Amino acid sequence: MNRISVPVILLTLGIFLNFAVKGATPNILFIFADDWGWGDLSCHGHPYVKTPNIDRLAKEGTDFHRFTVASGVCSPSRTAVMTGHFPARYNINGHFAWVPSNARRNMPDWLNPEGPLLSKFLKSAGYATAHFGKWHLANDMIPDSPLPSRYGFDTYGAFNCSGKQMPVHEDAKSTIAFIENSNRAGKPFFVNLWLHEPHTPFHTVEKYRKQFPKLKEQDNIYASVLAHADDRVGEVLDALDRLQLTENTLVIFSSDNGPARALPDTALKSMHDTATGEGFNIAAAKGITGGRKGYKASLFEGGVGVPFIARWPKHIAAGKIDKTSILSAVDLLPTFCEIAGAKLPGSYSPDGMSQVSALKGKGQSLRQKPLFWKATSPWPARKSKPDHWVSYAVVSKKWKMVTNRNSQYVELYDLVIDPFEKNDLKEKYPDNVKQLKKMLTQWQESLPKKPTGNVFSKLREKK
Repeated sequence: MNRISVPVILLTLGIFLNFAVKGATPNILFIFADDWGWGDLSCHGHPYVKTPNIDRLAKEGTDFHRFTVASGVCSPSRTAVMTGHFPARYNINGHFAWVPSNARRNMPDWLNPEGPLLSKFLKSAGYATAHFGKWHLANDMIPDSPLPSRYGFDTYGAFNCSGKQMPVHEDAKSTIAFIENSNRAGKPFFVNLWLHEPHTPFHTVEKYRKQFPKLKEQDNIYASVLAHADDRVGEVLDALDRLQLTENTLVIFSSDNGPARALPDTALKSMHDTATGEGFNIAAAKGITGGRKGYKASLFEGGVGVPFIARWPKHIAAGKIDKTSILSAVDLLPTFCEIAGAKLPGSYSPDGMSQVSALKGKGQSLRQKPLFWKATSPWPARKSKPDHWVSYAVVSKKWKMVTNRNSQYVELYDLVIDPFEKNDLKEKYPDNVKQLKKMLTQWQESLPKKPTGNVFSKLREKK
């Protein structure tokens, strides 16, 4: 009997250990909205937008109020997430557009798929990887740009990329199917769910417009697309519950930059986008920043300070608001890789740092590793956009300095006591300005003069 029992026991123990290892490897779901302002959540006090499913994440996780992305616009912001680097290191300082526009702005035509990538690092650690939704690390108008599959994703459905454009509202359905397949295969998963909303065009659905019958038309349109996106988030959360994966899945909700705003008196009308189709134009953009200065494309907090809600039961505190930990999009790659047990190559040095401790409630109010931003902004400031003149910004510990394009004009803010950037302190603290200027200059000198690598379309050869 003992001869039979020993192998049976060993077999049983092996099965148990396999399940233990499987359970110890967390799944990662990264939900990244497009132009979703910090104030565009009902849990952040929006006067009429309803987001019960994202609010659920806040109730079951921690709501971080001091998260910033690495740019005020789409493509560089997404570059930082994927690489853990400031996008200026790749000369990606604006959105990917048609080839002549990219060339004129000294930009590549796509993010280099051979560079360091979050998806590849996680795939090498045994994760099933997928991307669904907006891409914009190239553009649908550049037909020879690499497909998302070149970037380490096992499967994808996307728009704002070359090839077939996925309908914007199929993101959740595709995400759920991928999660189900990964669960059946017994593999941990990493999935980008990059929502279209609330970027233009606004693709409305009557069911959601009817939920806000008393709002003016522009507000009704805006509220309806956010409600639709929130419902799709809810569908994915429900799938995690149904599959009993909730406790072992880190879920992040955030946005690529602050909300867009139309110029005064912009007429509401239909517009066509080559990637997503017909919808309402920017006149229906009614996003709010929760008191932060500036909007999309600004390097003030209204342009780069966005929602960041993290849920991971038994690891991240439920129902907590963290108003002090300063987190950045460049931190996501090292954070996700530490959680996943993915070893980073010795040759790779992230601009960010792992924030696992902050996620678990042990963050620091003074950031020890500096943050830098680069943009192409007009100077002097335009009257219509008074907060969109900043071309460079640097954060070190509690200080944030912003400058115009030649750094002849600066402003200085204490982010600990003045997170809304209301009091310029450059006259009071000239030594801090001098120190931050030196840091910024050293960073600027480290940046490449032009893009390099296989990052140019054949369309550049045509004259």
